[in-house]
Amino acid sequence: MAEQSEWEAKAANLLKAELKRQGVTYAQLAERIGDKEANIRNKLSRGKFSAAFLLECLAAVGVNRLALD
Repeated sequence: MAEQSEWEAKAANLLKAELKRQGVTYAQLAERIGDKEANIRNKLSRGKFSAAFLLECLAAVGVNRLALD
C-alpha cells in the first residue's frame, strides 16, 4: 500500500480533528451522510478521499469555517 502524501495526511487529520471538536463519532457521521461506519473509518485511515467527501463531512458536522494553519 502506498504511503499517504503530506496533503492526504493533512486532510485526514483536519477532518478527524473537526469530528473530535464537534463531538461526532464515525458512526454518527456515517448516519448523517448515508454511508457505513467502516467506509468512513477506512477513508480516514488511508487518507484517500475526494474534496467533495471532505466538504460533505464538514458540512454534516456543522463546520462553517476552517483555519489551514
